[in-house]
Amino acid sequence: MNIAIDVACALEYLHNYSHESIVHCDLKPSNVLLDDELVGHVSDFGLAKFLPTAGSNEFSRPQTSSSTLRGSIGYTAPEYGIGSKVSSSGDIFSFGIQMFTGKRPTDGMFRDGLDLHNVVLAAFPHRLLEILDPLLLESNEMKRDKFEERVNSVLGVGLICSAELARNRMNIADVVAELQSIRNGISGTSRTRPLDRNM
Repeated sequence: MNIAIDVACALEYLHNYSHESIVHCDLKPSNVLLDDELVGHVSDFGLAKFLPTAGSNEFSRPQTSSSTLRGSIGYTAPEYGIGSKVSSSGDIFSFGIQMFTGKRPTDGMFRDGLDLHNVVLAAFPHRLLEILDPLLLESNEMKRDKFEERVNSVLGVGLICSAELARNRMNIADVVAELQSIRNGISGTSRTRPLDRNM
């Protein structure tokens, strides 16, 4: 949970607080490094893009063609496949798709229209422990009902973040606030109810 919040805070800084808004474009587990204190750090900015700000000259930077790769297969937002411009919503998708299942979106089980998002959605909210990373189950020291409540809240955030349509995804400030509330034991809000967002 702490690592997920570390990554979300890094994205919030890149999207909202750096001198210019930056989209990472290749957020995935192998691009998150842990230090000696197990603090998560986002790395590998090779595909990162600056977003034009109001009043900036959008043409002052080299433009990327729609055919240019914008991330790793399985972690790339679906809208990039149809040539949509890079946006912070793409990073939100990548963040959400990897939440707590321990499964890679490129796993061989995902074919014929089945993907990681739909597996989690099908298990939500009553069968999420069945698809949770087994290592998390082994290391859990909470009472089962409290643990299950937090898993439901976290994976609810993950589902909203990995919604197919960018407009249905949470913004990163809300993601950070929601994850911090879940970690601190405050019940999730309506934002963690993905079925309410017409996915």
